[in-house]
Amino acid sequence: MRQPVTDPAAIAAEIDRIRSLGMDALRRRWRAVFGRKPPAALSKHLLGRMIACRIQEQAFGGLDRASLTFLDSLARQGGPPRRQLKPGTVLVRDYQGQRHTVTVAREGLDWQGTIYPSLSAIARAITGTAWSGPRFFALQGAGDGAKRKSTAGPNHGRHQRTAAAGRKDAQPATGSPPLHLETAPPA
Repeated sequence: MRQPVTDPAAIAAEIDRIRSLGMDALRRRWRAVFGRKPPAALSKHLLGRMIACRIQEQAFGGLDRASLTFLDSLARQGGPPRRQLKPGTVLVRDYQGQRHTVTVAREGLDWQGTIYPSLSAIARAITGTAWSGPRFFALQGAGDGAKRKSTAGPNHGRHQRTAAAGRKDAQPATGSPPLHLETAPPA
């Protein structure tokens, strides 16, 4: 049996009509389209857009199985992909008056002539406590919600926010000098 042919102009006209509906009319339309009560927190604009999307999906078809699987896998990862450091990258961190240099190698991370599997393992070896390696080496920016532990002063052991990047008056958190990041070609 053939699928009914849908007129794109009729769908466009219906979407234009949805834009002009009031909040009560949109909620009634939501119930008709989705078969349930609309979420209370949705704005008029968002209700209209979601109804329009569903109408288009019903008329022209939704995403194919491969696209749905791909989107589902992205949602399950729980965040952006991990940062990959290229071999030859050098990370420098000053901690308690001593400079620590880590070089990214193909087989792992080289710190003081020993290869480690992760930055967290190196941070643990340096500090003697469990640290997030990317946080310790300041690879998570202030926009990521990262915090650094203070290593001196009255707030020792408490978290402090890192300075905002790009501001003239920005200063690193107490006891956390700026990170030096150098890239060298692989040897």
